[in-house]
Parts: sequence; structure tokens; C-alpha cells
Amino acid sequence: MKTDIFFAIEQLEKSKGIPKDKLKETIEAALLSAYRKNFKSSHKGVSVEVDSQTGEIKVFARKMIVDKLKDSTTEISWEEVQRLGLKGQVGDWVSIEVTPHDFGRVAAQTAKQVIMQRLREAERDLIYEEFVEKVGEVITGLVNRIEGKEIIIDLGRAEASLPPNEQVFAERYRIGGRMKFYIVEVRKSSKGPKIILSRTHPNLVKRLFELEVPEIQDGLVDIKAIAREPGVRSKVAVESRSEKVDPIGACIGNRGSRVKNITDELRGEKIDIIRWNNDPAVFITEALSPAKVIQVELNQDDNTAQVIVPENQLSLAIGKEGQNARLAARITGWRIDIKGKKEEEKELSV
Repeated sequence: MKTDIFFAIEQLEKSKGIPKDKLKETIEAALLSAYRKNFKSSHKGVSVEVDSQTGEIKVFARKMIVDKLKDSTTEISWEEVQRLGLKGQVGDWVSIEVTPHDFGRVAAQTAKQVIMQRLREAERDLIYEEFVEKVGEVITGLVNRIEGKEIIIDLGRAEASLPPNEQVFAERYRIGGRMKFYIVEVRKSSKGPKIILSRTHPNLVKRLFELEVPEIQDGLVDIKAIAREPGVRSKVAVESRSEKVDPIGACIGNRGSRVKNITDELRGEKIDIIRWNNDPAVFITEALSPAKVIQVELNQDDNTAQVIVPENQLSLAIGKEGQNARLAARITGWRIDIKGKKEEEKELSV
């Protein structure tokens, strides 16, 4: 048993990254539980110590030195203290080794079960602490298996869940496929940390741009807002903090290389990069690109914007099934009513 525990401490520290001191405390607590159970000990002053170098196990009991012994569980006679060569006077407390001769044989199996449980809990805590700090970040994982409508993702040290509502309807999650995911939430559960991932979150797009564009990492370009219809199209509003840096050009990259890498990761999702502007009318014009806008009239009372576009730009401004107008409204925060120039002239002439 000594060898087994010594080996477990060394191997688990190396393979699972659990500190030796934490392992030692866990094992001592487990062995104390086994001792109490197998040797019917209710004495609260009992402790178990494991030598982390040799794996040797010793059980100690804290007892009071007395003239006349009444309870051998919690007391030790002065004569016995002298015989054992211990230091102390009557009324003092001393620690006495009480390791049973057959403690290793009797307690081994029980201790092993408790030890493994405690070690699993310790490892789960480490994994939880590792991933809870990564909430809001992007992580790469492998599609491991499909359980009903849930996709299980292998992150290396842990498994994570991609729930149905975080999946992009147009994407195919092939077993063994490598993808990037946004970490939405990490919470504790009876089976270990529950890590929730997303492929639909707007911040997935934001984090991918941060990874791909050095100017964003360096703080020269800010992503001010994102509107997304996952798997189909996103609009990303950017602003430069330097007159020397074009925010749109920085995000697109040489020959479109940077935005292409992001589009490829998002499995073909189209991305419109637009220039942020504090003037709502200008920003709405930018948001409706690639359509050309003639005029924007704002109604502050009900937060609506009436937009006039050339007749030949009307369908482009609205987009397929209203998508362009819908994303523009989301990213600007304004309700947008788009009309062609002829329609506007007709209404004015009535």
C-alpha cells in the first residue's frame, strides 16, 4: 500500500497537474475516513499522515497525560508517557502513534475508493478553475460525438457541450472536425464542469477578428458593434484610433486575406465591414451598404429613420428576405423604413 500511494502521488502530479501537497491532503483525509470506518474510532483527535517521499502511513491520536487512566481513547497515563520516552507533564496533550498492525490490509480498498473520488473532485475543480477564466474567449475543439441534438466537443482536458440553440443551422458538425467555439458559460455539476459553447454568438465573430487583425490586438482599431444572422451574414462596425490606420482596410487585409480566414472559419458566412460613426444618419447610411443612400431623416421621438435610396438600389438596400435592412437596424439600434426615390416623390406630390 505504501508503494501504491507513493506511486499515485507522483503519477497524478505529473499526468493531471494536481499539486503534490493537495494530493497528500486528499489522501490523508481519505485514509482518516477509512480508519474511522474500519476501526470504529470516533475520537476527534485522530489524524493520518502520509510521507510524500516514501508513502509510509501513520495514524496519530492526540491524548491528554493523566495520573490515573480512565479513557484510553483520549488519555494516556504518565507512566506510559515515560515508558515511550515522550516529553510532557500531567495535563499536557501529546500525539501518540496508534497505527493498527493491519491498517493497510483492512483499509486499502475503502481508502482507494475514497481517494479516487477525492482526486476526481480535485481534478474537476482544477478544470473548472481553468475554463471559468476563459468564458468569453474562443477555443479550438474537435467534434467528438452527437448525443441527441447536443454536440459533444473535445477540448483536450475536458469535454464541452454545443446545445441546439448554439448551433448554426447551415453547418455540418462532422465527427473529428476541428472548429473554433465561443465559451458562453462554465458551471459546476455533479459530473464535473459543464462547459457551454456557441457557434452562433456575435462575440465569436468579434473574437475571430481580434485573433486575425493585429491592429485590433494593438488597440489601433476598435470593434464598436456587431449584428449577426449566424451562418448567413454579419455586419461589423469598426473605428480607428489612429489617423494613419484605415479600420476597414485593416480588417479586410491584403487582398481580403484576413476577412477570408474568418469567413472560412464561419463556413462561408458573409461579413460586411462598415465604418462606425457617432452621427446616426451617417451610421445608418454606412450600415445599409453596399446599397447607396440618398437621404436619411431621423425621428428622435420614436427612434425611426426614413431612408431614401435610388430605385435601382431598393432591393439591394432591403436585401434578400429583408436581411440587409434587418441587420442594419440591429447594428444601429434604429427602426429603418426604406423607400425608393420614385415612391417618395409620388407621396410628396399627392
